[in-house]
Amino acid sequence: MPAVPTLVRMKAPTSVPTHNALLVTWTDYLLAIHPTEIDMGLTRVSLVADRMGLLYFDHTKVITVAGTNGKGSTCAMIEAALILEGLSVGVYSSPHLIHYNERVRIKGIDASDSDLVAAFEAIELARDETSLTFFEYATLAGLYLFKAAKLDVILLEVGLGGRLDATNMIDADVAVITSIDLDHQEYLGDTREQVAVEKAGICRKGKPVIIGEQDIPQTLIASVAAKGALLYAVNNDFHYQAMVSHWSYQGKLFNVCDIGLPELPLPNAATAIAALEHICPSMSSDNIKQAIAHTRLSGRLECVSQSPTILLDVAHNPHAARYLLSRLQVRQPKRLLALCGMLKDKDIQQVLSVFEPHVERWYCCDLNVPRSAKATDLARLLPDSDGVQIFESLALGWAQLHKELQEDDIVIVFGSFYTVAGIKTLIEGNYSA
Repeated sequence: MPAVPTLVRMKAPTSVPTHNALLVTWTDYLLAIHPTEIDMGLTRVSLVADRMGLLYFDHTKVITVAGTNGKGSTCAMIEAALILEGLSVGVYSSPHLIHYNERVRIKGIDASDSDLVAAFEAIELARDETSLTFFEYATLAGLYLFKAAKLDVILLEVGLGGRLDATNMIDADVAVITSIDLDHQEYLGDTREQVAVEKAGICRKGKPVIIGEQDIPQTLIASVAAKGALLYAVNNDFHYQAMVSHWSYQGKLFNVCDIGLPELPLPNAATAIAALEHICPSMSSDNIKQAIAHTRLSGRLECVSQSPTILLDVAHNPHAARYLLSRLQVRQPKRLLALCGMLKDKDIQQVLSVFEPHVERWYCCDLNVPRSAKATDLARLLPDSDGVQIFESLALGWAQLHKELQEDDIVIVFGSFYTVAGIKTLIEGNYSA
């Protein structure tokens, strides 16, 4: 494994927020108190969780979902099906798009400001001198609220990797690995084989692990076997087949036909159903069909305009880029335009190379975050300089794009959660620059 780098924060520390302080005051404080943004390992966060009684959920099933891509959509479809079945469900996910509250969802509703603040106050009291990252605080807050809600099922979306992610301090009753590809190489390794070992860290002895990845690295199979987990893999233990207007699923318990094609990726839909076999084996086919066909997720091929067609997608690595392009090509655009902003620690060249032969006009934008790649650096990787424009902000790029739009264009906004969040905010402000 490569050494884990340190990302040093430059923001000055602040004092502990007063009782019942605003949520934004707390999030600013959490961003300031830990010297590094990413500090992988379970020792510190597990210590605090143990003090708070958050390591065990005796009467609640826990599903932990890892993967390079597809975690959010898989969790959303599992959640929707379980709610239709009448179960109470909590979902912890990251990052959020617009509001921090999106990270903790209980019975289909985002956590309130006041509940999150109460959780932060409890964590601050319990942690004593133990330093926690922003993500670790968020994870503990989710667990704190889930424990109080006494839920039937908890879904934990892994933030980074699996083995050393804060969510992995909880023993999963069912582990799910959606896909395996390269991303966060500085933390997870430079090969799919290395990445697979990190993802397999969420498996537990005697518990099922659902694998949605079609091309399973041998290191994953070996890791699952070494942990004594029960492998349940696509094309072996469960299968799915797409037709023109519907698809079917066949597993060891479920055999569901005539499912409406989902808006979210079909492989993730199949993986979600495979997980449901182990979580709720008595679930009705009607509830599965309804959940899969109707679940949407903000920022995943999200259509915000029909004419011209404007789609928002958080794709930021080569695996996600290839899938996004496949969905765009089905639409057969007369002219494809792209507004892109990315983080400098992503595989920018490989992501852009996926789209470059197909995009007629590019709007490359700086993001208003320290990790932003410069728009000029994005443009350098696109050989057709006549079709590339550079902007110092998303607002300027968005305004120029709208001046040049034609009714039958298709526009894709992609490259980062920050990119999609920024454009969604602009849309809410009526396209203002």
